[in-house]
Amino acid sequence: MARAKINLALHVTGRRADGFHLLDSLVVFADTGDRLRARRAARTSLTVAGPFAAGLDAGPDNLVRRAAALMPGCPAALALDKQLPLAGGIGGGSADAAAALRALADLYRAPLPAPGAVLALGADVPVCLHGRAVRMRGIGEVLAPVPALPPLWCVLVNPGVACPTGPVFGALASPDNPPLPDFPDAFADAAALADWLCGTRNDLEPPARALVPEIARAGDAVAAQPGCLLARMSGSGATVFGLFARAAEARAAEAALSAASPAWWCRAAAVAG
Repeated sequence: MARAKINLALHVTGRRADGFHLLDSLVVFADTGDRLRARRAARTSLTVAGPFAAGLDAGPDNLVRRAAALMPGCPAALALDKQLPLAGGIGGGSADAAAALRALADLYRAPLPAPGAVLALGADVPVCLHGRAVRMRGIGEVLAPVPALPPLWCVLVNPGVACPTGPVFGALASPDNPPLPDFPDAFADAAALADWLCGTRNDLEPPARALVPEIARAGDAVAAQPGCLLARMSGSGATVFGLFARAAEARAAEAALSAASPAWWCRAAAVAG
């Protein structure tokens, strides 16, 4: 599975001379996502199906195909079941690329590409390849361990509107902001994690909300659900998430949000730290 990536916190801490922004983020993964199948073949090919397949080109520029090109001598027929919304701030394309690298490495017992080549696919590909809760810094290449996370559930909501990354970064009040606070030695439970997260932020959320008001509506709706410990936008949007201590609360939130706004994409899932 190419699991959905969630930025529980995302601080923008600077901007390099080449224009790339420096980040400091706590990243986890939801136990929901796209699915990628691979089988040996004479040459590499890609087919795409699923509810969000219509917006994807399966040609050489697809991130899955670009990832496969980094694994010479590992041709495969790749089939992607696209369940995650496109450009949603939850690393869909990056997770797919990481899944392709893992699948081909397993299929052929081959080494993964060098870290620099993986990063060249996209800033979120290294963290998606890592696939576990981690602190992500730099432009996405610096990954550091974090304290074990308690059992946690989430509901993901995408309001179905485009949120272009460039304008969101361009609308930042400042690219130079404080990094994440120090991590505790441990989080006793989901409420303790949420309390710590209240001292963090997603620096991209205010400009995204201003540019795309539907994000604010979705975020406020998630925050209003019973049992929601924290509601926030992931990445540069437009997907928002709510954190819950219990699975039943997350599933109830999914049902309520889907009923109130049928056009929204909503998924409840465990957080696979």
